[in-house]
Amino acid sequence: MNGLTSLSLLAASPVLEFLGISPAIFVLVLVAFVFLALSFTTIAPDLVLIASVVILLATGVLEPSKALAGLSNEGMVTVAILFVVGAGIRETGGVDWIAIRLFGRPKTVFSAVTRLMLPTMGLSAFLNNTPLVAMLIPAVTDLSRTQRIAASKLMIPLSYAAILGGTCTLIGTSTNLVVQGLLIDAKGIESKLGLFDIAWVGVPAAIIGGIYVIFAACYLLPDRSAAISTQDDPKEYTVEMQVAPDSPLAGKSIEDAGLRHLPGLYLAEIDREGSSIVAVSPQEVLREGDRLLFVGVVESVVELQRIRGLVPATDDVFKLKAPRPQRCLIEAVVSNTCPFVGKTIRESRFRNHYNAVVVAVARNGERLHQKIGDIVLTAGDVLLVEAHPSFAEQQRGSRDFFLVSKIDQSSPPRHELALFTVALLVAMVLLVSFDVVSMLVGGLVVAATMLITRCLSIEGARRSVDWEVLLAIAAAFALGQALEVTGADKMIADHATSLAGDSPWMSLVMIYLVTLLVTELITNNAAAALMFPFAMATADKLGVSYLPFVIAVMMAASAGFATPIGYQTNLMVYGPGGYKFSDYLKVGLPLDFLIAGVTCVIAPLVFPFK
Repeated sequence: MNGLTSLSLLAASPVLEFLGISPAIFVLVLVAFVFLALSFTTIAPDLVLIASVVILLATGVLEPSKALAGLSNEGMVTVAILFVVGAGIRETGGVDWIAIRLFGRPKTVFSAVTRLMLPTMGLSAFLNNTPLVAMLIPAVTDLSRTQRIAASKLMIPLSYAAILGGTCTLIGTSTNLVVQGLLIDAKGIESKLGLFDIAWVGVPAAIIGGIYVIFAACYLLPDRSAAISTQDDPKEYTVEMQVAPDSPLAGKSIEDAGLRHLPGLYLAEIDREGSSIVAVSPQEVLREGDRLLFVGVVESVVELQRIRGLVPATDDVFKLKAPRPQRCLIEAVVSNTCPFVGKTIRESRFRNHYNAVVVAVARNGERLHQKIGDIVLTAGDVLLVEAHPSFAEQQRGSRDFFLVSKIDQSSPPRHELALFTVALLVAMVLLVSFDVVSMLVGGLVVAATMLITRCLSIEGARRSVDWEVLLAIAAAFALGQALEVTGADKMIADHATSLAGDSPWMSLVMIYLVTLLVTELITNNAAAALMFPFAMATADKLGVSYLPFVIAVMMAASAGFATPIGYQTNLMVYGPGGYKFSDYLKVGLPLDFLIAGVTCVIAPLVFPFK
């Protein structure tokens, strides 16, 4: 950005002209305030970032077309599409298939983070980070819920593992490919780096960084668990499930089937061929036809309904008119005028009367031990019924029930489509990683296929999009635009690199740190494109090899850990992990400097200055 452009910007902004403030300085001050607001207040990140965009528009620093460009940015639209893809995998039960095979059933935070990071880093070295994290977020959410480990302990490690793994190969992240392209343009095709050239630096950085993240997750990340227990909810439901014929659970123990790990749920009894097994051992092996009597809170009952191979013990569920994927769970409180008070659920012929099936019953904290069909209804009983969503509307004004409310995201999954959705996702990741299609096109095709094949409903697709994250991403792009158009980014780079003097090593450190700073403020690819010319010019000025500087730009532009806006995957896990901006600073800033140290020490050894 030259002086003439800066003056024209100042003239175009009456407010800044009146105050006599340089647009670049104004933007840097605004960015500082944004960071402070995100770090030390509880204001939602999207509100803080949108407020900064409003200020940039009001002061004339950005034109509306540039300020709003983030709303049509391909990266933001891609994240929105990936929310839909993730929902499709979750709604078919594909998440369980992925989670069990990748993560198993760890019992501690340490083992969970370790099991999470190793496969993620390995996959990320060869696959695009963004779709990989999009694929794993639902699986990690499921792991968090079933193993009673706070999502806040797992989501940042997921993002960091993907970032660290991406630094190990040339194709691990798009940033490396951007720098590779710039290098070929500057020095010719003979300067092209090999697939594993960066691995000399990336692998040690991933190993050291991974060890740090595992311990940081245990001791530095917050425990914001929304743990479910029977004490949290006075409604303790009794629910009866059956091991279906050809169920994958048959032949597994209670422990191996994952039926001991649903929070707030207790397996009270197994009915096997007319005989009851009480005080069920975790090593008890399940058989086809076993009827399992559980007691627990509504969230765990919903999760129980999603386990492949378990079905409600009543055959009435399969006689309802609406297909199962179109149904949901609805809570209904029995009134004293209900005609079925004093009758058992079986005698009441509930399905025939309401076109709904009772799958669980709660009674004022009392633990019910009867089978569902044998429970005698009393006024005040809370019934969990499976029905078409229209049941809630039809019965809301009925005298038969005091209260009727739908349970969100409680539709039974279409398990028969689980492997189909996983195959779609794997195909998308591979095609995108090998540049056959763009991430946006691949995501659109997969999302459309899921909707067409009824893996996901239109309503579910709409509900899956996290608008807070999308607005934050769009506003972050606008801040990046402001840094670029005012020349604030180049101002930072010029001043920082001039401090290094004639020392190649100090110059390498400064190039790395400035690239890292720009990455945290704008985006990884923009930082790489901005800092590459500075890196090459610094090497030419000092008369040394450009390779250590190129490696430093690759690593620094990819390894942005200290802010959620520094790397796209950091923003993707912000909401699911329930994080605050300060969480990234606390865990990510030491990691930033750790990777900086590893890179600046190893790069000159592997790629000598002379």
